[in-house]
Amino acid sequence: MNVTLLQGSWKIFTIWGIPIRIHFSWLIVFGLITWSLSTYYFPKVAPELPASSQWIKGAVGALLLFSSVTFHELAHSFVSRKYRITILSITLFIFGGVAQMKGEPPTPKAEMGIAIAGPLSSFLLSGVFFMIYVVASSSGVKALYSYLAQINLILGIFNLIPGFPMDGGRVLRAIIWEKTKDYFHATKRASEIGQGIALFFIFFGLFSILTGFTGGFWLMLIGWFLYTAAQSSFQQASFQEALSGVKVKDVMSRNIVTLNSSITVDEAVNNYFLKYGYGGFPVFEDDRFLGIVTLKEIRNVPRHNWMKIKVHEILIPRKSEWEVSPEDDALKALELMIMKDKGRLAVTDNDKIIGLITRNGIARYIQILKK
Repeated sequence: MNVTLLQGSWKIFTIWGIPIRIHFSWLIVFGLITWSLSTYYFPKVAPELPASSQWIKGAVGALLLFSSVTFHELAHSFVSRKYRITILSITLFIFGGVAQMKGEPPTPKAEMGIAIAGPLSSFLLSGVFFMIYVVASSSGVKALYSYLAQINLILGIFNLIPGFPMDGGRVLRAIIWEKTKDYFHATKRASEIGQGIALFFIFFGLFSILTGFTGGFWLMLIGWFLYTAAQSSFQQASFQEALSGVKVKDVMSRNIVTLNSSITVDEAVNNYFLKYGYGGFPVFEDDRFLGIVTLKEIRNVPRHNWMKIKVHEILIPRKSEWEVSPEDDALKALELMIMKDKGRLAVTDNDKIIGLITRNGIARYIQILKK
């Protein structure tokens, strides 16, 4: 899950039980596309239109473009559901859309089907918009649907570029996966190729700027985004490979230090956080596990109130969804921490806390394995 995108976005509606979200960066692109269509495209292809009509059609064109992107992501989601992969949300942002999947495709065939569904949907929309363009009589309507037909065709072709994590890169991963029978190797190889293609975009964009083509700036931005996404996918594959078959009990910390719910924030800071250097502690009242207090909660308390406020007043209450079993996969625990934006989870057995699993602990485990 891309936590950054979720933090800067809000839900606008739901389709098939999937929340459709808009990232704040989408508003920037919406404005740029509306402005570009209204001041450059429509005045050129339909100069007889009044300025107000050009601006209205520009806004409609921008909305239909992002509706097309949503349709593209929904196509991925529709096929994903066939393979019992849950889609948690779809987020529209500056570079298009991204579907947040819970889990990975179970087979190369599933990966291929999910990946190819997006570009095929864009080609379908391109055909539909082209037919509307053909039958339309108004020059303004023809101009609008000509643009939408072209942009969806470009979107479909662009997404077939074999640079992971783009759709074409996922198709490439499916092919390598089928050939090698090794999912992790396929992901790493596709990610490496994706980084190479991203670097090409960056350097070609830079060259374009130096030769006077200002559009090269967008190529550089797209290249940077693809590079970081491919790099993240490579790291994720490395984590998945290192944690394959590893259980929570293999990674968790058993020697946990607990806080009494009645101590003050000042006591917690000086006697625990500073002394042990941990980022969070379980809080108990007698033998009852109440929740966890972390540095984040401590920072939210003004320092002059540290001696007045008790730990139980600021803790994160216990929730079963933030707990894992010692027999759970460590990878599942890591994904849960990322999804919930948590640094640690309680490990419970028979409703009793027996340890903590943390992101840092998992990272140390992987570093030791690599050595």
